[in-house]
Amino acid sequence: MKAPLWQELTSGELANLADIDAIAVLPIGSIEQHGPHLPLGTDTIIAESVAHTGIAKATMPTVALPTISMALSSEHIWAKGTISIPPGQLFPLLDSIGAALARAGIKRLVFLNGHGGNSAALRVASRELRLSYGLLTFVAHPHIPVDQGGATSGPFEIHAGHQETSIMLHLRPELVRMELAEKCVPHWLDNYQMVGFGKPVSFGWTSDDFGKNGVIGDPAGANAAAGATAFLRAVNSFQSALEEIARFYL
Repeated sequence: MKAPLWQELTSGELANLADIDAIAVLPIGSIEQHGPHLPLGTDTIIAESVAHTGIAKATMPTVALPTISMALSSEHIWAKGTISIPPGQLFPLLDSIGAALARAGIKRLVFLNGHGGNSAALRVASRELRLSYGLLTFVAHPHIPVDQGGATSGPFEIHAGHQETSIMLHLRPELVRMELAEKCVPHWLDNYQMVGFGKPVSFGWTSDDFGKNGVIGDPAGANAAAGATAFLRAVNSFQSALEEIARFYL
């Protein structure tokens, strides 16, 4: 079954979805360097794929908004190809989307965020959309980023590492250049107990603080089978989230 897409509906069909309290899901990713072996659109591809697959399997009325492929990627701005939309430009776009949902009678909005650098901005936007339009707003991820408390196959699987590479080998293998894959694992962070990824004290960073290849992790051994497992886990988690979001009230 195909996920219902906002842009493919008529105004009447959208009104019918609003009448039954449908959930609107906005996949949001990034266009940014992902080391020498992954495409710039990795985060966008993963977020949209998880969103559309999860929505297609959902038992509650749900619709996918057009994916936002470019967002806040300032930590990768040093690399050619990265397109970063600063908060001052991103927030008005999200506000316009929230206003459109309110006009359409949609009350629930989920950001499915494929890029950890967007998370803080989306949490702020969620609160502001709640205040401005009375929406019930949520921020979800295909996988919670490690630097925000998530767990993956290794403590330094921050960017373009094993899991992300494996998922891309599952979804879009023709875009992966495994022969160019290089690891960059910042083991020196183990010298700190309080400061670090997922530790009590976070720190500001750019991806070239850890190495010039843009990777923070180890893509070695990445494979499509592991990617299929990780992708299914993300879809199942998103489906469970949608079930709770459908019955969540304030």
